[in-house]
Amino acid sequence: MISIDAQYLQSWLVEQRWFASKSRDLSAVNLLETLSLRPEGESPLVLALVEARFTTGAHELYQMLLGARRGTTDGEEDTIHEQDGWELFDAVADPEHGGVLAAYFDGGRRVEGEHGTVFFHHTQGAPSIGEEPAVRPMGAEQSNSSVVIDERFVMKVFRRLEPGDNPELEMLRFLTMRGFPNIARLHGWYDYEGELLSATLGVVQDFIPESADGWDLVLGAIDAGDDSVFEKLRALGETTGDMHRALGSDGTDPDFAPEEPSDSALALLTATIDEQIERVWIDLPYESDDVEPIRNRGQEIRERLQQMSHVGVGGRYIRHHGDYHLGQTLAEPDGRWVILDFEGEPARSLRDRRRKRSPLRDVAGMLRSISYAASASELLRDAPAPEGWEERARSAFLEGYYEHVDMGLLPAGQQAIDKLLGIFELEKAVYELHYEIDNRPAWVKVPVAGILRLLEEPLPS
Repeated sequence: MISIDAQYLQSWLVEQRWFASKSRDLSAVNLLETLSLRPEGESPLVLALVEARFTTGAHELYQMLLGARRGTTDGEEDTIHEQDGWELFDAVADPEHGGVLAAYFDGGRRVEGEHGTVFFHHTQGAPSIGEEPAVRPMGAEQSNSSVVIDERFVMKVFRRLEPGDNPELEMLRFLTMRGFPNIARLHGWYDYEGELLSATLGVVQDFIPESADGWDLVLGAIDAGDDSVFEKLRALGETTGDMHRALGSDGTDPDFAPEEPSDSALALLTATIDEQIERVWIDLPYESDDVEPIRNRGQEIRERLQQMSHVGVGGRYIRHHGDYHLGQTLAEPDGRWVILDFEGEPARSLRDRRRKRSPLRDVAGMLRSISYAASASELLRDAPAPEGWEERARSAFLEGYYEHVDMGLLPAGQQAIDKLLGIFELEKAVYELHYEIDNRPAWVKVPVAGILRLLEEPLPS
């Protein structure tokens, strides 16, 4: 039988899309816990908690599902190590082994390890998965791994683990219990409780077939000159307003009860964005013509931020999506929108992702995504969006949103709303500028255009 060698795990781990710290120097990988999911004598299948330790002394924890098979598969991507005619491989998306993990959700099963226990939970009233479900990979993801189960469910396996409930589980459980219709309903989850930590390991949700990714739908509409997209974006705004209304509806649950924002919270937000602006402008690349329109306007942008921050405090802080853009939505043939991926931004800590904020932060994220779609149509397909398209799309989304959201969650008066929304859009655009400079220089012009638009708009009085 093949052994689990940490050296081979380390070499394989750093090549995975979901490994979060590719730019850091990894000093060691340690197996902290292994839990067998199959009886002795059957093909081995182990749920492993793996520590990645860095030269700085910091560390991260990852979840792996390790299987063993006889023979070789000539360098398949999931192969970690070969030894004595056996292969150790990542088994999450394997048709046989992934199905074993999925079957554990029925009946509230548990698996004991040396240092803790994995508990499987089945949502009350949810349909059974069955004993031998068929699984297939869902496609590449940046931070997790998902498989489709029997074309009825999706199982998302969280790769990087942090102590506490994952926001995806919290948000799905809250919205499912309250009957919010525009999500992939929660059917179950599994978690680890032990000496090392307590953490969410994964969730099972509805599979939404025959649906269109919101990003692809909007790009296709621009390409085809299809003006019906504006009505669809209006419907997305309505759905977003309904989501925020639901998330702000329970004053008895301390994790979800709306909170009064404080002056210090707005001051902290403004100071954080100001610091980001200063840092990004120091590092603007001199060889890039695309940043010329804003290169010497860093101080002007900071002054603009200070002017917008005189909005005063109003509305409520609630749990929100946290990473809201067109790619986190699905459009069904009947016109219904489904909202996905409630984890928040993967780069942020779990504690930060669980923090309550103004729902306008989600709105700003979607408006920036609409702006990206308008620019991406030209960058990716050489099909520029028609003049005025972005403004029509923004207006459609906002009209639907304001009609459906509980306005008590927002600052009082449209001028105050516009100022706070502008702050969040600026925060997002500065983050985008930093990301594109580092990762996609050809896209730098997109956040630059967004920053210029915010500079040129008259300030609400």
